[in-house]
Amino acid sequence: MDTRRKILDAAASMMEENDGQRLTVRAVAARAGVGMGTLRYYFPTQRVLLDAVLAAMYESAMPDDRIHDTALPARQRLVDNLGRLVATIGTGDEARRRWEETFRNYISPDAPDDVRATYTAFDEQVTRRVETWLSVLVEQGALEEGDNTARAYFLLSVVNGLVLWRALPLAESALTREVDALTLAAEALPFTL
Repeated sequence: MDTRRKILDAAASMMEENDGQRLTVRAVAARAGVGMGTLRYYFPTQRVLLDAVLAAMYESAMPDDRIHDTALPARQRLVDNLGRLVATIGTGDEARRRWEETFRNYISPDAPDDVRATYTAFDEQVTRRVETWLSVLVEQGALEEGDNTARAYFLLSVVNGLVLWRALPLAESALTREVDALTLAAEALPFTL
């Protein structure tokens, strides 16, 4: 296994085991069995390491191949990918457990700033991912040119609300609400096809 991949795998394992708790370069180097100099060669800062780990985890959990599938309408591809983002929280008790962890790790007044930085990096990765999806649709001529960052923020606001719904005790299935909400959000964008 190449050294860069070994470092990324070690960091990803540590993130999964610790539910997003502090990820230090020293701990990652030790887990990967490499020296600090080697780790710094591939990842000069903790932020570069964290960004690379999150990007690799996203790519593994949610490859972008669906956004490129032109056999499906562009709006549907976007809705499907946004729905996959919502689904990462789980449902019912699993979603509630993850929300509890999110609060404890990132929102609570007791959450350390360096741990909160992990969430900031995560949020930036998600935003870049949605921006990439939108850019692909623009390149395909399916979506008009525009501010994809602002569009991504809008779409992620809807996604975040739906993620919260997943944890709430609802009388009806959240899935119907999710599909309707994501479809309405996508319809707000200037699709050309």
